[in-house]
Amino acid sequence: MRVAVYVRVSTTRQTQDQTIAQQLERLQQHLQAQGWTMEEANIFRDDGYSGASLKRPGLDRLRDRLKAAAFDVLLITAPDRLARNYVHQVLLLEELQQHGCRVEFLERPMSQDPHDQLLLQIRGAVAEYERSLICERMRRGRLAKLQAGTLLPWTRAPFGYRLDPERPRDPAGVRLDAAEAAVVAEIYAWYLQPGHSLYSVARRLRALGHLSPSGKAVWGAATIRGILLNPTYTGQVYAGRTHSRPPHIRRSATHPMGRSHDSLVPRPEEEWIPVANVPAVITAEQFAQAKAKLAENQSFATRNNKAHTYLLRALVSCGHCLRACQGRCASHNLRYYLCSGKVAAIQRTGREYCHSRYLPAEQLDELVWCDLVDLLQQPAILAQALARAQGGEWLPQELQARREQLRKGQKQLEQQLERLTEAYLGEVIPLPEYQRRRAELERRQTALQQQAQQLQEQVQQQTHVAQLTESLTVFCARTKAGLATATFAQRRQLVELLIDRVVVTDDQVEIRYAIPTGPAGETIRFCHLRTDYFRTPNLIHARDFQAPQQVRINLMARSG
Repeated sequence: MRVAVYVRVSTTRQTQDQTIAQQLERLQQHLQAQGWTMEEANIFRDDGYSGASLKRPGLDRLRDRLKAAAFDVLLITAPDRLARNYVHQVLLLEELQQHGCRVEFLERPMSQDPHDQLLLQIRGAVAEYERSLICERMRRGRLAKLQAGTLLPWTRAPFGYRLDPERPRDPAGVRLDAAEAAVVAEIYAWYLQPGHSLYSVARRLRALGHLSPSGKAVWGAATIRGILLNPTYTGQVYAGRTHSRPPHIRRSATHPMGRSHDSLVPRPEEEWIPVANVPAVITAEQFAQAKAKLAENQSFATRNNKAHTYLLRALVSCGHCLRACQGRCASHNLRYYLCSGKVAAIQRTGREYCHSRYLPAEQLDELVWCDLVDLLQQPAILAQALARAQGGEWLPQELQARREQLRKGQKQLEQQLERLTEAYLGEVIPLPEYQRRRAELERRQTALQQQAQQLQEQVQQQTHVAQLTESLTVFCARTKAGLATATFAQRRQLVELLIDRVVVTDDQVEIRYAIPTGPAGETIRFCHLRTDYFRTPNLIHARDFQAPQQVRINLMARSG
């Protein structure tokens, strides 16, 4: 009997209290009682990992070994050690059973009896409720300690401060690091001097050899900005300065969103929670001056400068490095789209320099606009691309022929099954032979039924494509009437709706269109709907919902 065990605790304190050892001791006693033996390599443990998540190193190793059918039995003390979420429990139990592994819980042996299965479901739901209750209690307890001034809102001290290693969350243990505090004071002093910016302060810090908070020689503008906006340096620690919300857009339009990290949004100052007083590095007046200068510089930043018009602003990407391209105006009012990999700020962070060419904005804008106008005036192109992406274009006679062929095949198998039964009843063939032949005919019948079902699904898909094609045609007819007389604002509005991204690689321009297929699709940009771009190679993509409102098309425009 090949046996494995899995043990888990949620917190470091539980690990220190030998809870893992207690679980292992109980499991070892059960193994001895059953007369089983187990190798040391078959013990999978997760120290300090929550059961609310499936991302646990010990569980990942266990699931990898299960793929090779390495175990017959998996021992666990209780279902909540496997997972605290009922859905996760069901998923893991089904995965274990599929690989031929039986799960045994010591606290309550389970079987396939309906009562046992009901009890397992109830315990999973209770464990999930308990986890939610613990999270709420911890949140309220943490808030009470913050309001009482007995708990720091951070586990890592800001640059310039040190924590008491014995009491890392105690506000009374916060002290200054003299060397780093001097650097912080100099950052405020340099930035408040006339003509200085975040990048000039970063260059000066690097020239003097000061290391960043992460220990690197290069200082980023975001790091310096965070120091200038941190009120802790005035001597007052605040909690609740930000709150999280789901991300609205991707950081990079040509890259998938990946893990869904929430965005941090600042709270109003009146909602901040004062926690404790710590040694000050700067005065409140210096902090207010730095904050005001940051706000003023942000309003005059290059990204907020709308003096020059760019039809494809924030829609162009470099085909070499996939970074976004920014609008730049050179001498003689020549406008370009410039890859951000060329910007000096990117070079200072040590990233690879992009050697892509400067993209003339006027020519690229005209090229893309002409291609968009041509596309809207020829809706047949959209219909063909949509049909190709959704499974191909079928002729009605071809569809009818496939249906008739499947019908004949099913009827023939039914006749063979009837004749086989008559032969068995007439004692022409023995029972084993009859059973073998009948099983083979039933297998062929099942295969034909599955083919017929797939054909029906494809027929429904073709009907859906026809409906989308009709919607595309109506949309093109409504928009092409005013294309010739459209103003820049109207062109920009149409470009934002219909163009998902323009990727330029040397002299090749790839235009990724997003065409609405319903009224709702005309109010939401495509980039707000998709979380990745390169999942499938189709030239046209429908929105991944039951009722698609937009479709995406990749077309290679003329060289420019």
